[in-house]
Amino acid sequence: MEREELRGMLEHLYDKYNRPEFIEPDPISIPHAFEGRDDREIAGFLAATIAWGNRKAIVRSARRMVEYMDGAPADFVRHASERELARLQSYVHRTFNGSDFRDFVLAIRGIVERFGGIGEFFESRYEATGDLRQAMSDFRREFFAADHCPRCEKHLSSIDKGAACKRLNMYLRWFVRRDGRGVDFGLWTRIPMSALYLPLDVHSGNMGRALGLLHRRQNDWKATEEITASLREFDAEDPVRYDFSLFGAGIDGFLK
Repeated sequence: MEREELRGMLEHLYDKYNRPEFIEPDPISIPHAFEGRDDREIAGFLAATIAWGNRKAIVRSARRMVEYMDGAPADFVRHASERELARLQSYVHRTFNGSDFRDFVLAIRGIVERFGGIGEFFESRYEATGDLRQAMSDFRREFFAADHCPRCEKHLSSIDKGAACKRLNMYLRWFVRRDGRGVDFGLWTRIPMSALYLPLDVHSGNMGRALGLLHRRQNDWKATEEITASLREFDAEDPVRYDFSLFGAGIDGFLK
């Protein structure tokens, strides 16, 4: 595909799928159910944490997470008693179980108490380092500073170990991107959109390779950097907006 033809396809799909109609069947619908920044950040982080597999199942399970927190994620994270935390033990979504849920709630509590919130952590660390990769590394270290069962660590990928970090990059997209379309929130204004990385998974990786945007075979951090660099050639200020395009390419059968 010629470069200008590829650009046109990416722009067409971005415009088609970056719309409010995209929200309801997507995990981003979970934080969209709230108005307050703290509720959105916490609900969004937990929804992103379990975002692998079937989208309908993800959304259904994420809504149950919110129900377990009495429909008030920020208040629950700050104030849940041991008895209330114990209720989380019956939760399960694939390999993410109730023990993981409890450890994640307490880890978020630690971030809130020490740094003021998830967004405040990322914004301040980006301002201090100018490198979102370093902020992601620092976040994981601080997140697991709280007491936790080691098995839960697999649910927050490590950039230091070369993981693609799809779910964390998706979460960052939700809260950093700002374009007035009504899908992404754009709440973390101290981080530029140009600093974001594509949420790379099997689908976007396959689309990227088919379109000549990615040549690395593994879906790891090096591949994330490669495909994001390719997308920056089309929009250096907002490369991750093409996440919508790669999602839509498969649905619209552009590569059939």
